[in-house]
Amino acid sequence: MAVTPSKDYKRREREQRKLNKRMAREDARDQAFAAAQADSEENVELTEEQLQAKLEAEFEAELEAERLSQLVA
Repeated sequence: MAVTPSKDYKRREREQRKLNKRMAREDARDQAFAAAQADSEENVELTEEQLQAKLEAEFEAELEAERLSQLVA
């Protein structure tokens, strides 16, 4: 004679599937957040490099202006 699964067994299986889906969504969300954070860190580094390049360019311009002013004087 065949035995059918109990309602408790079915409920536990359903709750386990829900839990698995929730865990998968949370993992995907965490991975997306980590990827976005890594991208933002790269942008910050790029911005720091751009800032350094800008400061160097301004310094070179000031240095050149001083040289020209000394040649004229």
